[in-house]
Amino acid sequence: MPSLQEQIQAYEQEINAFNPAGAAELEQYRIRFLGAKGIVKTLGAEIKNVPAEGRKEAGMQLNGFKQLAEARYQEFAHMSGDTNDSNTDTDISMPGTPLPIGTRHPLRMVENEIVSIFERIGFSVATGPEIEDDWHNFTSLNMPEHHTARDMQDTFYVSQQPDWVLRTHTSSVQARILETQPLPVRVICPGRVYRNETISARAHCFFHQCEGLYVDKNVSFADLKQTLYYFVTEMFGPDTKVRFRPSYFPFTEPSAEMDISCTVCGGSGCSLCKHTGWVEILGCGMVHPNMLRNFGIDPDVYTGFAFGMGVERITQVKYQVNDLRLYSQNDVRFLRQFQKL
Repeated sequence: MPSLQEQIQAYEQEINAFNPAGAAELEQYRIRFLGAKGIVKTLGAEIKNVPAEGRKEAGMQLNGFKQLAEARYQEFAHMSGDTNDSNTDTDISMPGTPLPIGTRHPLRMVENEIVSIFERIGFSVATGPEIEDDWHNFTSLNMPEHHTARDMQDTFYVSQQPDWVLRTHTSSVQARILETQPLPVRVICPGRVYRNETISARAHCFFHQCEGLYVDKNVSFADLKQTLYYFVTEMFGPDTKVRFRPSYFPFTEPSAEMDISCTVCGGSGCSLCKHTGWVEILGCGMVHPNMLRNFGIDPDVYTGFAFGMGVERITQVKYQVNDLRLYSQNDVRFLRQFQKL
């Protein structure tokens, strides 16, 4: 009977000469040499019959034989995609199954565009907490306790005495900026806000705002108008018409609302503009002197302007989305419409 070393040498010659014609022959090789009852395991069991003085050398030879058998199998396994074996229908050279491409949410895309426009003219981005105290959300903005302007906003109260609320506007971020940063300041404040309102196609209990603030010496209403003209031109195109209407906000004086010519009908009248030809997109005004005094700023030295817009409203005007609920329903049929925008 051949010795263990002679058997190993014979099998090594067989392995070196092996050249499978397909996956089936390669599998037979694996079972013959590397299977649970294969040659490698069988020869390993015979090591105990080798004399003690020759076991070390035999063990090294057996280990090399095992590595050779495994290496040859791996070599041909990697090449199996190029064989003509009729038993396999996998072609590893073909591209994989494509996965659907995601996209940003339409509100996020519009918010990013708004912020980008104002960043180009020197505004920096500022953010703040969504749970606010009464001072930053109301009192510091010229809305002291029992002020009638508080009735304009249906507020979610987190706690009372002291009052903590879900912020009703991102004007609270402007208050924190005036409280902590040296003048001049020029910021754009995007973020989510909350109002206790009945959810419908035209209202929701949460929505998104972008508010701007600029405070410096000799800031005028003309600066405010030119800033907003630039924004409208960049967002809706150079042919968009603009008008300002007097309004009231407790933290600005004088105050105005800004309308643009309807992007759907061009001003001729449609359901979006309620057949007026105009669509309101934001409120604005000069920062109220009382608000400046609340932060230790002398209104005889510094002036400023502020504005605020709803991201949902801008998205509605830009893409003719007629139901606010669509933004938060996560319906992929709706979201897929914005993949190529």
